[in-house]
Amino acid sequence: MNIQVAMEAVEKRMFEVVNSDIAVLRDASRHILEAGGKRVRPRLLLLAYAACGGTDIPYSVPVAAAVELVHTASVVHDDINDHGVVRRGRPSVNAIWGRTFALLAGDYLFTKVYELMAPYRDMNVILAEATVALVEGETLQASAVKENNFSRQVYYDIISRKTAALFKSAGKLGAKLAGATDDVADALGEFGFYVGLAFQIIDDVLDLTADTDTLGKTAGIDIAQGRGFAVAYAGNRPTAAGVALVDEAPADPMTAIREKVLRGNAVEEAYQQAEHFAALAVTGLNVLPESPEKDALADLAYAMVRRDH
Repeated sequence: MNIQVAMEAVEKRMFEVVNSDIAVLRDASRHILEAGGKRVRPRLLLLAYAACGGTDIPYSVPVAAAVELVHTASVVHDDINDHGVVRRGRPSVNAIWGRTFALLAGDYLFTKVYELMAPYRDMNVILAEATVALVEGETLQASAVKENNFSRQVYYDIISRKTAALFKSAGKLGAKLAGATDDVADALGEFGFYVGLAFQIIDDVLDLTADTDTLGKTAGIDIAQGRGFAVAYAGNRPTAAGVALVDEAPADPMTAIREKVLRGNAVEEAYQQAEHFAALAVTGLNVLPESPEKDALADLAYAMVRRDH
């Protein structure tokens, strides 16, 4: 199966499905889709599908598009919660249309997932479990910030749900679409799960070390919101104002946390942890026969650790 042709078909299907006669929904959806993005989740799904013997591009494309739309909807909502003004290198939906229409645009993208997945019967359960976990993870994150309880253990629980669960569904759905056995589908799901963990850890490190132009989204939001890798690894304590600070921090908690993390070995440790998860993911591919798609899955896992944006 030609993965590039399949990815182009995914792109086309996403634009088709968001073509509403309500202008703001259509325009906001097209805006975030036109900005591009890494499209890692649909690529993972399509590679898993091909590695398990799948060849029917039209059959796999709607599911790959649905997985990407779940992610896209979630980042539109994230920018509302985080007051993010840049996403994928351009103004966020929230920055252009405001909170109300951004909320509705995100809802619209989520509902279009139902439309794409309707013909796939029991496979809906796999994606539904991932979307439930995503919301649970975002909620757990907000609660941890509010309660000044952003420990490492909580951090890994959060990213397992809000990020890794959707990656897991992509791997498992790809295998299921190809008619793989339950054991193989579970193994591809675990592959996706570990890739998702590695992806999110590096994403959070880059939030600390890169700038907005490099990231293509507002940098430093995690620290400003009292959450993420930096807060979990720096160690936090409550203040009278309820903001997570470290030690005898200066007036700007963002600077204090960043400086403490960068002085220590937390960034190096995070990269090592991400590499470990990538290696675990690749080990799980042993259930597959040798193929270019299997090699591409392994390359994708390690690329998540080595990226710079």
